[in-house]
Amino acid sequence: MNHSNITRIEISAYRVPIATPVMTSFGAMTNRPAVFVRLTDSDGAFGWGEIFANWPAAGAEHRARLLMEDIADLVIGFRAEAASDLFHHLMARTHIRALQCGEWGPFAQVIAGLDTALHDLFARRAGVSLARHLNVDAATAVPAYASGIHIGAAAAMVPKVRSLGYRAMKVKIGFDAKTDLDLLRELCSDLPEGERLFTDANQAWDLAQALSFVDQTGDLGLGWLEEPIRADVPVEQWTELARASHIPLAAGENITGFDDFDFAIGSGNFGFIQPDVAKWGGVTGCFRIGQAILAGERTYCPHFLGGGIGLIASGHLLAATGGDGLLEVDVNANPLRDVFFPEGMCKEGFFPITDAPGLGFEELPGELAQYRTLELSRH
Repeated sequence: MNHSNITRIEISAYRVPIATPVMTSFGAMTNRPAVFVRLTDSDGAFGWGEIFANWPAAGAEHRARLLMEDIADLVIGFRAEAASDLFHHLMARTHIRALQCGEWGPFAQVIAGLDTALHDLFARRAGVSLARHLNVDAATAVPAYASGIHIGAAAAMVPKVRSLGYRAMKVKIGFDAKTDLDLLRELCSDLPEGERLFTDANQAWDLAQALSFVDQTGDLGLGWLEEPIRADVPVEQWTELARASHIPLAAGENITGFDDFDFAIGSGNFGFIQPDVAKWGGVTGCFRIGQAILAGERTYCPHFLGGGIGLIASGHLLAATGGDGLLEVDVNANPLRDVFFPEGMCKEGFFPITDAPGLGFEELPGELAQYRTLELSRH
């Protein structure tokens, strides 16, 4: 069968309390959420996807209800001739619904998760991994970097992630300017040859503050500076910063839509571009953008900070797209991700890509049930 008639949707929201909040310059995550979705078609084939749910704090349950109460009627009974058909169908058919409530992000995030699930379904039915379904020559492993490290905890965290085999790491900055700079200098002074250090300000600064940072850190050899200013400031500000900075700029998790990504690639302002498979585009959008990033002679580095399904999908996308980018692997504790990797997420700094069909797992790990806050289905 070369098509899929979707007959059932199942969705579950999860939350895990954490002792140490995950801190960013704009706020803190006091628990780890995730939303996993499963699609089944008329011949019993199925696929899994993940929907972005980190923000706002109540986002996970909202996304689950948004799918079931506002989007499911456009999914049940849909006939897909190709894995990308549902993405294009839903982007067109939900436009007025999203416009009516102004919730462009949540609609796009739900569609992204559904798109990943349908790609997983098609790859499973073909008997190949998602990566090889996208590209028969996909890599069997992709390089990864350790992410989510608060600059204040870096002195203790970096040796731990180094012991896990990572040779590239990213620290979160954008808190106190002087403290950030002092800690960065200390960290860089102790960085072994061959290791790379990236920074992420999470949109903390205005242009003047960002210019001050790059002026004071040009000698540190930082691998990139991610989202130093807001993603939505006028492009002239990004251009001015890019021209002044000795550090390559990175962004993409808060860019949405083919046109906006194409503009970001063509602007030349970014050395590294980072779409998020659970936040916008799913596999359809991110694979197309990943190829455009490489064609534009930039580096594709998938952004991801969530549960296990989205991380696996991100790895498959990078393996299929190619290039010399790295996979983002959050190293903060997260059972909603970690249970998918009983033997660890990475080996010697590389994330393995399974040869098993689709994303490589049949059912959700049983340990997740204790964290479930909502479970819905429709057929």
